[in-house]
Amino acid sequence: MTTLTNMVNNLLGFKLTKLQEDSFQLYTEEILFWNKHSNITRIIDNQEIIIQHFLDSLSCLLAIQTKNITKHSTKIVDICSGAGFPGIPLAIVNPHYNITLIESTKKKYKFLKHIINKLQLTNIRIINNRAEIIGQQSDHREYYDWAIARAVAELPVLIEYLLPFTHINGFCIAQKTYSAYDEITNSTKALSTLGGRLERVIPVSLPSMRKRRYLIVIKKTCRTPLKYPRRPGIPTKKPIH
Repeated sequence: MTTLTNMVNNLLGFKLTKLQEDSFQLYTEEILFWNKHSNITRIIDNQEIIIQHFLDSLSCLLAIQTKNITKHSTKIVDICSGAGFPGIPLAIVNPHYNITLIESTKKKYKFLKHIINKLQLTNIRIINNRAEIIGQQSDHREYYDWAIARAVAELPVLIEYLLPFTHINGFCIAQKTYSAYDEITNSTKALSTLGGRLERVIPVSLPSMRKRRYLIVIKKTCRTPLKYPRRPGIPTKKPIH
């Protein structure tokens, strides 16, 4: 994992410990093994896993580390976590992050349970359910400092998934590719309806990837109306435009 350590140092300015390197190595091995029978990710090349999964996940620290939030109380929810990205890499590098992974697909949930036990991560919990359902539950609604998702849907849909989870003055991160600015333009109504405003857009250049990635950072400015998120499937079928 020397390659990942160098990349993290170049992008984020810190070095992984030997224990963290070993954790990422084990994570890689388990992804490759499970993917043979469970198809948990389309990325199956070692180098691509390092860059497109691990480093891409850790790029969220470019946003999180700029905010003055006490490291011992940072609560993060990772929506539609898949094989654990970005939540598990964040948990590996900072044991003081309290991270909740939400994943509705059963086979991916099983992998998440397995890998968290394998890596002995005590700062993560997993929920096997839809974000639309969990976002309406009182013990998760407006509870988190950060709500994060990769490019699982267009931005107005992601905003409806994410904003209900964060408290006022909390933040959301939507990880996007080249379509980021077009999606921001189409998200004005969703932001005003759901209680958020665009805070900043952070460009991210990853090694060997031609297309730049972007962290769209949204600040929660007021409470999200109780009708949101709408029931499962509706945000995707009828985005707020």
